[in-house]
Amino acid sequence: MTDLVTQLVVWLNVLANALGSLLLAPIAVLPGWLSATLAAVASGVALLAAFKYTSNQAAIKRVKDEIKANLLAIKLFKESAWVAFRAQGAILLAALRLLLLAIVPMLVMVVPVLLILGQLSLWYQARPLEAGEEAVVILKVGADGAALSDVRLAPIDAIDVTVGPVRVPTEREVCWKIKARRPGRHRLVFHAGDQIGEKDFVVGDRFMRVSSLRPGWEISEAILHPAEKPFDRNSPIQSVEIDYPERSSWTSGADTWVVYWFAVSMISGFAFRRVLNVNL
Repeated sequence: MTDLVTQLVVWLNVLANALGSLLLAPIAVLPGWLSATLAAVASGVALLAAFKYTSNQAAIKRVKDEIKANLLAIKLFKESAWVAFRAQGAILLAALRLLLLAIVPMLVMVVPVLLILGQLSLWYQARPLEAGEEAVVILKVGADGAALSDVRLAPIDAIDVTVGPVRVPTEREVCWKIKARRPGRHRLVFHAGDQIGEKDFVVGDRFMRVSSLRPGWEISEAILHPAEKPFDRNSPIQSVEIDYPERSSWTSGADTWVVYWFAVSMISGFAFRRVLNVNL
């Protein structure tokens, strides 16, 4: 069952990567704060539309009308403790009903939200290496995979290997320190016995899609690192990670971009709710 869900995530990532490469291409040329803001606004409006068509809008409107009526009752009959108490109880029950009515659309939106965040993380979580910068590459083999002594990194003219390979048997890892030589999108090729594995490697001084990890066959890793197909469960190579530098910005930098995205997308959703005639 787990393998089936992981395969479903991989298929969804293929679609998300195709759409993300097209729709998010302007990020490469826009200032980080502007692209992050536009992406959050567009996400908020899209999720608002999704909420509208996956929720029971008529029922939500009725419950909100009940809340307004009870608030008015409290104001008009403020001298009556019994009326105020009964109205407050009705408001609490109505709030609970609103929460229940929101469960289905929220569950529906979990998948697109995860896909959106996965695509945005490729732009904002880390930055490419610049020419002359160094990074650590960590390859992990499976418990029944190739011997560490059989693992090697094929030479390419885009990098210089400054340290390694360093083998860590207790962690089933082989590590290299590499120095970027020229800008562009390159492929690192690894040999593990008679098997070959590849990893995307990016060098540049601007916004580019950066995949820090080609994961193994795990659901969580496939969701968090959608750009490259996970290694098969039986592959001798289980993951390859490049320690890219974190992108520095409170709107479009490592980790903080997520907070900014949530805040702006929620504000956008509330701002456009009347335009799209959505009851929240």
